[in-house]
Amino acid sequence: MRLSRRVLFAAAAAAMLSAGSAMADIRVGVAAEPYPPFASKDASGKWVGWEMDVLDALCAEMKEKCEIVEVAWDGIIPALTAKQIDMIFASMLITEERKKTIAFSSMYYQTPPSIIGAKNGDMDVTPEHMKDKTIGVQVSTSHARSVQKYYGDTAEIKTYATQDEANSDLAAGRLDYVQAASSAMDEFLTTDEGKSCCEYKSSPPMDVEFYGEGDGAGVRQEDTALKDKINAAIAAMTASGKFEEITKKYPDLVGKITLPKK
Repeated sequence: MRLSRRVLFAAAAAAMLSAGSAMADIRVGVAAEPYPPFASKDASGKWVGWEMDVLDALCAEMKEKCEIVEVAWDGIIPALTAKQIDMIFASMLITEERKKTIAFSSMYYQTPPSIIGAKNGDMDVTPEHMKDKTIGVQVSTSHARSVQKYYGDTAEIKTYATQDEANSDLAAGRLDYVQAASSAMDEFLTTDEGKSCCEYKSSPPMDVEFYGEGDGAGVRQEDTALKDKINAAIAAMTASGKFEEITKKYPDLVGKITLPKK
């Protein structure tokens, strides 16, 4: 039996609607490597951590369906501008340099940098004292640029694709120091590997040039509607105390990260 054009059109429209509803509204790019306690995979392969809990709450507040897309850190901004993802949610610092390429939401947390090194009681991290030492840092980060500015003339700087690789080389004695976010370094120092090898040394200058305004969600510069929606959700979560509620689940972060102010 032949179907009328009207019936065929209706069927096609329904199929398109059904397919559209199965698609995620927002593709959220996260760094593929683990970054505990903010983002890492559990035994089942699910992304978990403070930042993932915040993302779940953010998407619920926006009433949007979000799909996590894993992207290598050094390719995450190109993935956004190429429209492979719609938003970056990966502890990305809001800096003037990055604003030349992408736009940011308001800050959803901030944490100072810290330097850790071998457990030897030597807490001097002045550039002069670091002469001929080796500092490890994750590539394409504000920490990498900060280390280059403050220690580039005296120390050897080695970059890594992931923070885990830098931490492992420090534990193995192939590095003298590592610089990263203090919350991530604190987490490493609680592991068996970190406890046996290393200690906190110092918090380097929190230079606005590198550490900007805190960590925010990255979006394409033209996606102003999405940026406004994210900002409204962050404001609502701030007013309701949602950030504090989530942070209480991670005792090691309480008092160590700055949350949006009411």
